[in-house]
Amino acid sequence: MNLVARVQGILLKPKEEWVKIKGEPTSVAQLFTGYAILLAAVPAIAQFIGRALIGTHVPFVGWVRWNMGSSILYAVIAYVLALVGVYVLGVIINALAPSFGSKQSMEKAMKLSVYSMTPAWVAGVLYIIPVLGILAAIASIYGLYILYLGFSEPLMDTPKDKIMGYLVVSIVVSIVLYFVVGLIAGAIIVGGAYRGL
Repeated sequence: MNLVARVQGILLKPKEEWVKIKGEPTSVAQLFTGYAILLAAVPAIAQFIGRALIGTHVPFVGWVRWNMGSSILYAVIAYVLALVGVYVLGVIINALAPSFGSKQSMEKAMKLSVYSMTPAWVAGVLYIIPVLGILAAIASIYGLYILYLGFSEPLMDTPKDKIMGYLVVSIVVSIVLYFVVGLIAGAIIVGGAYRGL
């Protein structure tokens, strides 16, 4: 798989790209080693640069740069949790499949999970300038559309009348998942900063 071509296809022509993806025999390990591990690093590195070198704006204080230890810790935790989060989402999509008349397939569920994160990971470069982080979050919404197209392909062989329900439940679960991941990351970061990292 050509990484650049896949990213371009997912971002610019997602409907056509899902057709290609559906026919490709790709293992979960290949999805992670050849795609997710590389792209998930983009926002983590950008957040490190943004926090340690540029700084973040704190109301009534001004621009504050994080120390290197806290910045590295945050970047590593954000990176690991991004990968764990996308894996867990794939597991959840696969587990929900029978409830929506779909065929279980860990590989196809992981394709949905991993490839739908592409806009968020690519837009993560905006975290270099922390105030632009909101634009990266907005780009994540496009990932939901890509996820919808993947369900519509139908990657999981979902009946047409159950696609929207499957998508909505997957989105709700992913929101809860990322909220929990955010709480965990925040607790670790605050704890690390408190200890003077």
